[in-house]
Amino acid sequence: MTADPDQGGYPDAERLDLTEDLGGVEVSDPYRWLEDAGSVATQDWLGAQDELFRAYGAGLPGIERLAERIGELMGTGHIGVPVWRGMRQFFTRRRPGQEHGTLLTVDPGADEARVLIDPAAIDPSGKTTLDSWQPDKEGRLLAYQLSEGGSEESVLRVLDVETGELVDGPIDRCRYTSVAWLPGGKAFYYTRRLPPDTVPTGEDQYHRRVYLHRVGSPADDDVLIFGDGRDKTTYYSASVSLDGRWLMISAARGTEPRNDLWIADLSDGDGDGSLATPALRAVQEGVDARTGARVGRDGRLYVFTDLDAPRGRLAVTDPATPGVETWRDLVPSDPEAVLEGYAILDGAASPQLLALWTRHAISEISVHDLATGARTGSVPLPGPGTVGGISARPEGGHEAWFAYTDNTTPATIMHYDAGGEVRVWARAPGSVQAPAVHAQQVAYESADGTTVRMLVMSSAAEPDRPRPTVLYGYGGFGISLTPGYSATTLAWVEAGGVYAIAGLRGGSEEGEDWHRAGMLDRRQNVFDDFHAAAEKLIADGWTTREQLGIYGGSNGGLLVGAALTQRPDLYAAVVCSAPLLDMVRYEKFGLGETWNSEYGTAADPEQLGWLLSYSPYHHVAPGRRYPSVLFTVFDNDTRVDPLHARKMCAALQWATSGPLAERPVLLRREADVGHSSRAVSRSVALSADLLAFLAAHTGLALP
Repeated sequence: MTADPDQGGYPDAERLDLTEDLGGVEVSDPYRWLEDAGSVATQDWLGAQDELFRAYGAGLPGIERLAERIGELMGTGHIGVPVWRGMRQFFTRRRPGQEHGTLLTVDPGADEARVLIDPAAIDPSGKTTLDSWQPDKEGRLLAYQLSEGGSEESVLRVLDVETGELVDGPIDRCRYTSVAWLPGGKAFYYTRRLPPDTVPTGEDQYHRRVYLHRVGSPADDDVLIFGDGRDKTTYYSASVSLDGRWLMISAARGTEPRNDLWIADLSDGDGDGSLATPALRAVQEGVDARTGARVGRDGRLYVFTDLDAPRGRLAVTDPATPGVETWRDLVPSDPEAVLEGYAILDGAASPQLLALWTRHAISEISVHDLATGARTGSVPLPGPGTVGGISARPEGGHEAWFAYTDNTTPATIMHYDAGGEVRVWARAPGSVQAPAVHAQQVAYESADGTTVRMLVMSSAAEPDRPRPTVLYGYGGFGISLTPGYSATTLAWVEAGGVYAIAGLRGGSEEGEDWHRAGMLDRRQNVFDDFHAAAEKLIADGWTTREQLGIYGGSNGGLLVGAALTQRPDLYAAVVCSAPLLDMVRYEKFGLGETWNSEYGTAADPEQLGWLLSYSPYHHVAPGRRYPSVLFTVFDNDTRVDPLHARKMCAALQWATSGPLAERPVLLRREADVGHSSRAVSRSVALSADLLAFLAAHTGLALP
């Protein structure tokens, strides 16, 4: 297939006269044929798109130096928060020059760390990633999960920490699996999908169950614990208390913001028989809230919930009587801050509880009396940034560790002592001079008068002149956008641009109510918040319409897809990465059916109306002057199928009145990578391409 000059220089793409009647609504789908990635026609079209992007990319000025600089800024490497088992420490680290991070341990009494899992040593091609890991309660065994080529199809194995020898596995069908070790390392609870030949065709990504696995035994002999008869899209997680007495099982349908939660006393029954037949009692069931729980060393059940508290609260009760009616607030909800997590320091002279909050997306840590919950102080942080979770010794103690980052500070591990001392525990292994960045959080009004906040980063403290600007957003699934070190952002600002991140409804920057204000029939709020952010940047003098680019990935790809079809006049350039764009058929591919609670389902006439009101693919109109658009997709993406971008790209190339030379619509795709983790060199190349594209179409002169 070649480019057709009569179609503006874009590759030919047959436009089908295909219309379906969905409950009385006529829905057009002219590029349905591009859903079949393996067809000759699709492969020919993709080959022509590849050639078009290569030819375009070869002419982007400054891209080589940009890639070099992004690589330098990523040269900080990474260090993870330590996980303790007795005196043994586990943590992840990526040194400068490494493609992937490694998992290390520090043996009791040792000074140096040694490598346990190195994905690059396992697979020098860089296509294998470490998806998750969980040491047993004694730190003698380690369950870990690897996947290949970006597929996220994790395979679980168990190794002996002392010898490094494999003692169990591989066990397949373990994507998104939690591992809950029992004391002694002889067994664990975990989740695994049913075999593909036992479920309906096309449903092999679903049908999870909770099993009991005895280390060294065949996985086919695992005991089914829980999950039969529940919705096929249900996700499960399991945990076991330190003493092995209490089992917790959580179940949530897809990504819905509520879950059922049960507890079982494993000491009931006849010896080990109770492990395979736990008597589960409801902590909450059929309740519209998200709740997690754990039994502390003091015997209390700590309940972390947003029930009657959209910003979160921490309650306590007796695990023998765990029902909602018995909960007593220990740390009540704050009217402005969102409770994100907590840690218990029960080895201190005066036992403490540390509570992690975000206030308008900026982290805080408060200190409380463990018994009463009374606030006694706060933990000083290096600045207005993000704390990525608090870790304490599960056996008890007076210490805590947490990761801190902000716009110019790579993840740094901080140490807190219950006496009040805070110090740096470990820094990122690489040293890089980050550029000077002025960051400020600004508030603005959305279309309905709601106040939204946005972080604006620039080399200038205040708007000095209109600058090429990137506006980034996500706005979904209760995911908050908080300050953090980003080589991509820093490279853009260093080159003279402005980078803005909007905390849109649909996230949880202001709690669960903020999330729900952007779900289902309220999805337009997210897009309105984004348009208002763009207008605020222009009104304040940071940029102009001709200098404004937007960027989003996954659900953020849906965001920018809707933005460019709703307000093509407002944006000069768009980078749309791994996006959802056909919201009528999104459920039929990848993990789409698990997102019904976020978007709605086309099977319901009312919800189909919601989806069609903004579905980007269905709002492409011929003759409109669309912005310059770059789609980035990944062939092994098993979450969001690349077909969305293929169909939207073909539709925009057909419809746009913007000339190819001035306002191109392009598709960049990669093989052997997926939706999430990737090698550093691939991240550098992707970031360089998308920033160079945005620079070319917003007027940023790269070095």
